[in-house]
Amino acid sequence: MAVPSINAAVEGDLDEAVARKLIERAGGAMGEVFGKNGKPALRKRINGFNNAARSPHAPWLVLVDLDKDKDCAPALRDAWLPHPAPGLCFRIAVREVEAWLMADAETLAASLSVSAKRISENPEGLEKPKDEMVNLARRSRRPAIKQDMVPREGSERRVGRAYTSRLIEYVRDKWRIETAAKRSESLRRAIRCLKKLIKAARQ
Repeated sequence: MAVPSINAAVEGDLDEAVARKLIERAGGAMGEVFGKNGKPALRKRINGFNNAARSPHAPWLVLVDLDKDKDCAPALRDAWLPHPAPGLCFRIAVREVEAWLMADAETLAASLSVSAKRISENPEGLEKPKDEMVNLARRSRRPAIKQDMVPREGSERRVGRAYTSRLIEYVRDKWRIETAAKRSESLRRAIRCLKKLIKAARQ
């Protein structure tokens, strides 16, 4: 039986890596990738993605961060897309996709060379997971991690120059989705949605 191909629309490069791993672990294959120009651009195109997913045999994943746009994922979902098409899996990372990565504390700690005790047991409760990820890198025992992921003093950047590439490598090689899902409800929901989508595409 052919592996269903799922198109994805994401905010950026890190989200693409996460979406790819999610799709593959759920039993699908990554199709075309759209977006990667930030959240406002995805918001403008969400109805077009939804129209493209009218058939369950043309499945889509749209992945966005909750950030501080709404108090909870259902509120953002209702604001963006109250009536998703049968073939669309619209998932929201609470509050940023970095929280999903921190939910696998053991492997992330090893990758950043920090103590696992420093990683929150409730990453979805963090207001700014991206900032917390940078703070973890700041405590790394490896100078290269700090240099790559922490912005230089005086810089207006939120993250270091190789922050994204470091985390993409972690997602690709180390991140354990099943382990992370135990600490992340929004990740569990994303996995469940994708498995349902793939099952429908195979019928």
